[in-house]
Amino acid sequence: MNVVIVGCGRVGSRTARMLDQAGHTVTVVDLDERAFDRMGPSFSGRTVRGNAIEQDTLRQADVAHADVFVAATSGDNRNIMTSQIAKRLFEVPQVIARIKDPIRAQIYSELDLDVDCRTIEGAALVLEALGLEAGL
Repeated sequence: MNVVIVGCGRVGSRTARMLDQAGHTVTVVDLDERAFDRMGPSFSGRTVRGNAIEQDTLRQADVAHADVFVAATSGDNRNIMTSQIAKRLFEVPQVIARIKDPIRAQIYSELDLDVDCRTIEGAALVLEALGLEAGL
């Protein structure tokens, strides 16, 4: 599987390392060159320094040939924008956007994006640990 991940923070770098170790082709995009230090010496994938909202950066990351695109930056707006670009302009088959705001998560999941909203999932886990239903 060919995966492009935008954002080399804790989530993006860990996901990239795990996919790389599993034998997948991984490219990580980040604005900050120093963020790639999180990848460690065993990472065999590619890194691209640049703004993923810019199509030229995504072309450099070869997003047109990606099977999966993951937007894992710390900003909902950036994740939404890059995900829309990957889905609509580059026609990436599977696009996963990390969205913190539950309202935005609902809206964008209805626009054919796979949405990862840890806010919703985290609250549900707390309720579950308390023996309560998440629908409350």
